[in-house]
Formats: sequence, structure tokens, C-alpha cells
Amino acid sequence: MSVPSVVSHRLPSPVPLAEFDTCPVSDVFRRVGDRWSMLVVILLGTRPYRYNELHRSIEGVSQRMLTRTLRTLEADGLITRTVFATVPPGVEYALTPRGRSLLVPLSALADWAVADAAG
Repeated sequence: MSVPSVVSHRLPSPVPLAEFDTCPVSDVFRRVGDRWSMLVVILLGTRPYRYNELHRSIEGVSQRMLTRTLRTLEADGLITRTVFATVPPGVEYALTPRGRSLLVPLSALADWAVADAAG
């Protein structure tokens, strides 16, 4: 049986806060661990969405929070924002190859959560 990579690496004791803060794994959990990011990535995994279409697809998200989430995901290189020269300008969001590669580990985590909830 193979040892999961998260436990095969020996961590210092105590774990220095600076090391934890700069760890790429911690960064990923912060990135997808907020309320809306993972849902946006999953929706965009099915197809590109226009802004208003995406907003209507997520009950309870404010325009401000959706905009902030989209900007963060774009800054992280997970999604692209394409502006169309229409009146008013149309904006479409899609996953980048990097964002698409996140779907595999997100699916594994989701599968684990569903199986765990089922008991």
C-alpha cells in the first residue's frame, strides 16, 4: 500500500508559520476553500459562462462577491476573462488549462466527501 504524499513528507516540529504560509498546498486550500471559488470552477468545468448567466446559476452570491471571486481566480491563472465588443460589452469566463487540471483533484475530494457522508 502506498503512503499518501501528504504524510510521506516529514514536517518540522513545530511547523514554522512562515513555511506553512508559503506552502503551495496551503495556498491551494486557501484558493479553493472559500465559499464560492470551488463552485465557480466546477460550473466553468462544464462550459464557458457569461457573467450574468454565472450569477444566475449560483443562488446567494452577490455581484460583488462573484466579481471578487472571478478576479481572484483569474489572477491565479485558473480562469480567463474574454470581453466581447458588443453594446453593452459581453464578458465570458472559461477555465484555463491550469484550471481544468484542478478538476481532477476536486473530483477526487468531492467523491471522498460524498462517500464519507453516505457512511
